[in-house]
Formats: sequence, structure tokens, C-alpha cells
Amino acid sequence: MIDAYGDPGTPDRRGGWHYLWWLVRRQPGRSVAGAVLGSVWMVLLSATPYLMALAVDEGLTPGDTGALTLWTSLMVAVGAFNAWLSILRHRTMTRVRMDANFRTVKVVVDHAVRLGAALPRRVGAGEVVTIGVGDVQQIASALTVIGPGVGAVVAYLTVTGLLLTVSVRLTLVVLVGMPLIAVLVGPLTRRLQGVEAEYRERQGVLTARIGDLAGGLRVLNGLGGKGLFADAFRRDSARLRAQGYRVGAVTSWMQALGLGLPTLYLAVVTWLAARMAAQGTISVGELVSVYGYVAVLVRPVSYFVDWGYQLGRGAVAARRVVRLLRVEPEPDTGTAQAPAEPSVLYEPESGVRVAPGRLTALAADRPADATTVVDRLGRYEPSAVTWGDVRLDDVPLPQVRARILVADHEADLFAGTLREVIGGTAAPHGGAGTRATGHEEPASAERPPDAPDAPDAPDAHTTRVLHMAAADDILHALPAGLDTPMDAQARNLSGGQRQRVRLARALLADPEVLLSVEPTSALDAHTEAVVADRLREARRGRTTVVTTTSPLVLDRADTVHYLVDGKVAATGSHQRLLAEEPGYRALVARDAEEAAR
Repeated sequence: MIDAYGDPGTPDRRGGWHYLWWLVRRQPGRSVAGAVLGSVWMVLLSATPYLMALAVDEGLTPGDTGALTLWTSLMVAVGAFNAWLSILRHRTMTRVRMDANFRTVKVVVDHAVRLGAALPRRVGAGEVVTIGVGDVQQIASALTVIGPGVGAVVAYLTVTGLLLTVSVRLTLVVLVGMPLIAVLVGPLTRRLQGVEAEYRERQGVLTARIGDLAGGLRVLNGLGGKGLFADAFRRDSARLRAQGYRVGAVTSWMQALGLGLPTLYLAVVTWLAARMAAQGTISVGELVSVYGYVAVLVRPVSYFVDWGYQLGRGAVAARRVVRLLRVEPEPDTGTAQAPAEPSVLYEPESGVRVAPGRLTALAADRPADATTVVDRLGRYEPSAVTWGDVRLDDVPLPQVRARILVADHEADLFAGTLREVIGGTAAPHGGAGTRATGHEEPASAERPPDAPDAPDAPDAHTTRVLHMAAADDILHALPAGLDTPMDAQARNLSGGQRQRVRLARALLADPEVLLSVEPTSALDAHTEAVVADRLREARRGRTTVVTTTSPLVLDRADTVHYLVDGKVAATGSHQRLLAEEPGYRALVARDAEEAAR
């Protein structure tokens, strides 16, 4: 199977069927082995009625004990050998499915990482979750046709040939049966693809709504909107359930046909063979063999129906994966060089000007407006931002990411030790910036001048940034210190602790420009004041922007931009804006009252 760290290859993105065929071609040896084992296994199932007919005609009917013993022994030997083949076939097909599963997961994850910050703006979270939870499994299941599917075709042709030695009439009945089944099942297969695709789309929407509900429950409670959101969720759930019933209706018909048609098939052919035996056209042994052949055909015919069912659902799932893989990151067309020295960042749409080497705060009447400005300054939103004398979008993206970091207060925290979560596993070197969302590998920070050259120097630096983020208490409270395992999203920490860990991770990166979104929103007043003081000290002489309405943080800022409707309404120190801007004073006082409560 594919190595977890290996190259999964370049997927075929022309469509769902092309993607499924690409998965087969990525494991040719195993696919051929599955097809051969499945074919031999299913063909040998038809050997039992053939040997049984010989045992009856050459041993039982004439009373030849030797012949009876010979053919019976051969039946036992073939059965034992086929059981062994069945085990090999099952193991091979399990590996085929697992490879397809892991390869698809790796392709999707690699593409999501390549999209980076563009992913949430281009693809809904619910769609990504639905692909990971359901579509990947369905794609893997569709590859079952490689083994039993190919085997069913070979077995069908083999049994048809064996029946030809018994009766041409019976052979014609068998040959007519398969086109009839295709006529009955084909429309249902197409119908299944349609209702399944709609069901997957609704499932993705509902999954995204669940995520929104979980993440914004506290806000919804505060606004009194929980009931409205719950009603919308209930309606969406009802529509999804109704669509699920439609999928179930088509599926039940296909499964019923998969069981019923082969049984009817068996009854018709057996009745014809019995009449021919009664008329003396075929022998008793041949009658037994015909019954056995048709009983063996029940399984291939069932596989044909199931084949259509699995492939239909697999094609729907593969189309969803292909649609995600077709999403491309925004092209980087920048050719200008970034300023050699720290320079002014200017965002003309809002009027925000960030002076180099200073702590700038953005206080907005709508917090989302300040976040939008930060995304533009960090080049995560299209804008006309200038960096010194050049437009930011004219600078190659790697240069921007190397020097400007956007630290989101809800950045992802992956599972690992506290040291790994913060990013202190690598030895410190020159600072590099990126968006601290947890999607990219965190960059290491610059070695402080007084850091010792001892082997534990990285740990000393990590401890230092934890102190800068006022997170010393977290380190001291954990049983194994930096080696304490963290759950995904650091759920074994409180909200305020997670926020300080995210801030420590951003400080460890030590970028030239740090754009921090609400770095203290989940902290109590005392801790917030400590963080504000230490952040100012840690970033002294470095360009830092924070979005906040906390007076404790605003009072430490060199410059405060007051934003109204996304535009700079006033600029100055915190104290001057308090004295001169009633709107700013009301905004800050409201935040202070909420913190006191």
C-alpha cells in the first residue's frame, strides 16, 4: 500500500470515472492479482456441479464405487483449494481498497495544504468533511469490482460454455437473462447517481451548519439567535432525511433485484432442465449439473447488480473529490522585490497606515472589519495594499510569507506535545512568517543574543516565548512540561490557555511584521494586562498590529486606528481618542464593562 509519506501521484481530474481508473492504475500488480484470484475462485465454484455430475453419471448411477470415490475426492480437494483462494482474494481486495482509501486521503490533504488559506474561501468546510468522512470510503468500496466484478464476468462466460455442452436451449436462456437484468437495473443505477449526488450535497451543507453552530453557540446565545438557528438546522435536517429516504428507496430496489432476479433466474432454468430430464433429453447427472451451474450463476448475477450499485455511488463520490482537486490556489504573479528595510504598510480602502517598528492597534465598531483589514495587510484578501513603494500583490508570495505573519486567535492546534504545538522542535534560526492558522508548518524564531549554545537552547527559547505570552502557568501546571501531549485543538486546555499558546507560537516565529487578531479576547483583565505589557516589550522595535477593543491593550499601543464601517474615522493615542471621539469612548467603555462582568 501507499507509504504515508510517499508521493501519491498526480490524480486524473477529468472526471469521476477517470479518477477511479487512476486509482486502479496506481496499483497494477495488486489489481491484476485481485482480478485473477477473483476469476479463478469464481470459476472453480462452477467446477463443483461439473464434478458432481460426473460422480452421479459415472459412479452413483452405474454403481461404480471407485469412480464415485474419485470424483467425490476431487470435489473436496477443489473446495479446499478454492477456500484458500478465497482468503487470498479477500486479502488482496482489502489491500486494494485500503490503498485507494489512503491514496485519496493523501491526495485530498496534500491539495488542501497546497490551497492553504484559500481553502475556506473556495470550498465549504462541510464539503471537505463529507469527502473525508463518506466519499473516501465509498470510492474505496467501488474498487471491489476489480476482483469479484471481473471474476463474475469470467464465471458467467465459463458457466455459459459448460451449459452449452448440456443444452443449447438452456444456454440461450442464460444468455438472454443478462441483457434483461441490465435493462431492469440500468435506469435504477442512473437514478441512484442522481439522488446520491443531491444527498451528498445536502449532507455537506448540513455538516457546515453543524460546525457553525458549534463554533458560534456562545455568540448565538448572547444575541438570542439560537432558536432561529436551531429552526433552520431542523429544516435542513428534515430535507436531508427526506433525501436519504429517496436514496434508500432506490437502493432497496437495487438490492431487491440483486437477490430476486437471480432466484427467479434459477427457478426458470431449473424448471426447463427438469422438463428436459423428464423427457429424457438430458441425464439425471446433467440435471444436477444444470442446477449447480445456475446456483453458481446466482452469485455472478448478484455481483453484476451490486457492481452497478457500488460503481454508481463511487462515481458520485469521485466526482466530488475531483471537484475539490480542480480548485486551484490563486496564482502568484508577483515579480517586484520586497522592501529591503522595514517599511510602511498602507491599506487604501480602509485608510490604515502601519508604521514600521511600532505597535499599532485597530479598534473597529464591527470586529469583522478589523479582521478584514488584517487579511488584506497579510495578503489573504485581494487589495491595493502597498508595502513601502511597491504594491503588496506585486511581491512574490514567498517573500511576503517570510516576513509578514497573520496570527489568528482561532488558529488550528494539531495534536502533539506542547513543544511541537508551539513549534519549538527545531533549533532557532532566522525568523520567518506565515499565517499562523495551523495549516502550515510553524517557522522557528530567531535566537536571542543571550541564548546559550547548550543542547537545550531551543527549549530555553520556547520557555521564553511562553513567558512573553504570559503562559508560564500553563507550562508549570502540565505534568510533563513541554513534553505533555496536547489533544487536537488543545482541547485539554481552557480557551484562554489555548489563546496564549497561539500567541506564543506567533512570537516564536518572530516575523518582521506580526498581524495579530484579538490576541487577548479570551483572557481575564489581569492576564490581559500582563500579556499587553509583555507583548509590547517582546516586539519592541518590530512592526506589530493587533485588533482589539480592550482598553488594557489599546493603552499600550503606540498608534490606534478607530474604524467605523471599515474606514479609519480617527487616529491617535488611546488617551487622545478617549477624550476626542465619543464613538471610540463608547466602544471601549462597552468592552470594559463586558470584561468586568
